[in-house]
Amino acid sequence: MIGKEIRIERIIDRNTGRAVIIPMDHGFSMGQIDGLLDMTKVITDVSEGGANAIVLHKGMVKRGHRRHGRDIGLFVHLSGSTSLNPDPNDKVQVCSVEEAIALGADAVSIHINLGAPNESKMLETGAKIVRDCNRWGMPLLVMIYPRGKGIDPASPQTIGQCVRVAEELGADMIKTSYPGNPEAFARITKACSVPVFVAGGEKISDLESLEMIRDAVGAGGAGVCMGRNAFQRTDTPAFVRAVCRVVHQNVDPKKALEQP
Repeated sequence: MIGKEIRIERIIDRNTGRAVIIPMDHGFSMGQIDGLLDMTKVITDVSEGGANAIVLHKGMVKRGHRRHGRDIGLFVHLSGSTSLNPDPNDKVQVCSVEEAIALGADAVSIHINLGAPNESKMLETGAKIVRDCNRWGMPLLVMIYPRGKGIDPASPQTIGQCVRVAEELGADMIKTSYPGNPEAFARITKACSVPVFVAGGEKISDLESLEMIRDAVGAGGAGVCMGRNAFQRTDTPAFVRAVCRVVHQNVDPKKALEQP
């Protein structure tokens, strides 16, 4: 799996074993949302802030190839759905591993919602993508959440099941929800053999975001995979710099915000 190891080095910091990943795939599902109207600018902003990698759909990769400035790792997202669908939790494959390789991706990502009506189809698609990733030496990030009727999305038990399903499926990295307290998250990360990133979730204050990230990393998390909580900030580069200080340098959240 030397190909995967080489590519993962462009995403996960070899000194800390952690990463700050900024997904920017939201336009596919939500349309022209604030923060993602000028893709070239926002990609430059998070790169200047020190993020390790971004997540884009295949059609947006050309917007991120700046030909100047700091380099940044690239995930090409293979899953898609729209908010116009009666069931936006139904994710389908919209890009292949081979297409991602041709676009210069360092890794690919997929989205699975456990408990959704089409869970079985998402798992079946995920298994096929795992085979393609293993064939081509391409790292796979599985974004997986508990979402469905009667399911508590913040339950440590259901989040833990999501992480276990992703690991058993063959994920190289996992993104999931934070269960709300470090003790519960520590139990989840301790039982998993691959890096687990916490999702940014709904937009909250700068300090609240950094405190959540601090707690998640302290509980064994490999870092953060956050979208709106990063690219919808008033000063995105400054906020991403603060996130990187917390993730890679263990800086106190308040001090991370105060530093230039």
